[in-house]
Amino acid sequence: MGFLDDVKSKFSQGQGQEGGLASLSKFISENGGLQGLTSKLSNSGLGQQVHSWVGTGQNQPVTGSEVRHAVDPQSLEQLAQQAGTTPEQASENVAKVLPEMVNEATPDGKVPADDPFAKGMDALKRMFAK
Repeated sequence: MGFLDDVKSKFSQGQGQEGGLASLSKFISENGGLQGLTSKLSNSGLGQQVHSWVGTGQNQPVTGSEVRHAVDPQSLEQLAQQAGTTPEQASENVAKVLPEMVNEATPDGKVPADDPFAKGMDALKRMFAK
């Protein structure tokens, strides 16, 4: 299963790949965009994991519980509602796809000045369609 198919199965609730990606993009934006989200995660004790996603090595995993403790609870609740699931399950799903999302959004090994999640759905689909 490709990344976009994984996003679709976890977040779309029948809205297709674009719906799932839009839900995740909104979630990231509500948590300060790529830079804000990676900062929140790093400040919550996940700096080593975030560094692995941004860097060029293997992506280290995080748990749903770690995601829940780091992000805005209201944005997680909204993501869960959009996906037709609980906030706990939504955070588990975010934990599964977040390393790949950050990895793809940081191809140069650093968080870009221009937030790729603010560039629109077409840009996101191209970024993750590899």
